[in-house]
Amino acid sequence: MVAFDFDGTLIRRDSLLEFIRFVFGNVKLVIGLARYMPVIIAAKLGLYHNGKAKEKVFSYFFGGMSYAAFCKYGEVFAGKLDSMLKAEGMELLEYYQRSGFTVFVVSASVEEWVRPWCNNHQIRNVIGTQVETLPNGVLSGRFRTPNCYGAEKRRRFLETEPNRDEYVLHVYGDSRGDKELIEFADFGKII
Repeated sequence: MVAFDFDGTLIRRDSLLEFIRFVFGNVKLVIGLARYMPVIIAAKLGLYHNGKAKEKVFSYFFGGMSYAAFCKYGEVFAGKLDSMLKAEGMELLEYYQRSGFTVFVVSASVEEWVRPWCNNHQIRNVIGTQVETLPNGVLSGRFRTPNCYGAEKRRRFLETEPNRDEYVLHVYGDSRGDKELIEFADFGKII
């Protein structure tokens, strides 16, 4: 079994920022980021919870959007992610696919654009941050699951694959958000 992080591991950029740019354009992206810059900086310094900061930014841009429209944007955006591929990560992914490994993508990014990209690359196992939808079919702006980052990545992976003594696990990531899952693996590497 092998698990890959997404942002910075299989693609070169932060897909949330790129998704916001794709949906709203550069001007609204800059305005939104400027509005939340103190929270973003505090999160980067470890002074504010990473997931809460991300949720505030997500809510600003997507709270109140119809879930159907959000999913449609995610599907179209997934096709554009191939222009951002990270060569080393993709070479490893293709090696593991050719070798018959069960492949997972475990990401803090939102499943509505990660899953379509994974489907395009024959990856069926996707674990990511999930969004909350209100009964009227619009996004609340909140996450339904905790941000899939750090220890949450390990917890969510174990929720999916609980029999840890029955498999060998390889993990690839690129940041401190992947640390716990990499340490949990039989073989883990920052790329």
